[in-house]
Amino acid sequence: MVLPHVSLTSTSGRSVDVGAFGARRTVIYCYPRTGVPGETLPDGWDAIPGARGCTPQSCAFRDHAADLADLGAGLFGLSTQNPGHQREMAERLHLPFEVLSDAELSLTTALRLPTFEVDGMDLIKRLTLIVKDNAIEHVFYLVFPPDENASQVVDWLRDNAPKAAGEDA
Repeated sequence: MVLPHVSLTSTSGRSVDVGAFGARRTVIYCYPRTGVPGETLPDGWDAIPGARGCTPQSCAFRDHAADLADLGAGLFGLSTQNPGHQREMAERLHLPFEVLSDAELSLTTALRLPTFEVDGMDLIKRLTLIVKDNAIEHVFYLVFPPDENASQVVDWLRDNAPKAAGEDA
């Protein structure tokens, strides 16, 4: 599936057109939401399959960001939380990559990403997209456990590295 030209606000404050990533592989890990220290989680959060683990997943991608860059891949997080909330989380967790806000559900709707609702919030189920040439090349879904997703993505990228000129396909 080709990514639509949808612009999303990133934690750096810029607008990112997800349909214009180009030939470079880009990893977009999607997660429901991250909590804020001292704030109560939504009612029943711990009982929702796949809800917990957003912070460990983000930290794992932080810890593997250099590996992904070495493999030539760009990296973004994505949730339906607003940019201010995401910015607080990115600063607190020292994320070296941008997180995109799909608070209006533009990309979520266009790609028909799986969602769930809790406390009046529409949240994306945890999944990871590998994008190449502006099209989805691979999807990781269901993602469990969340903190192992980044290493799974690194392994997949290594196993599916583009062939050098002259190598057998």
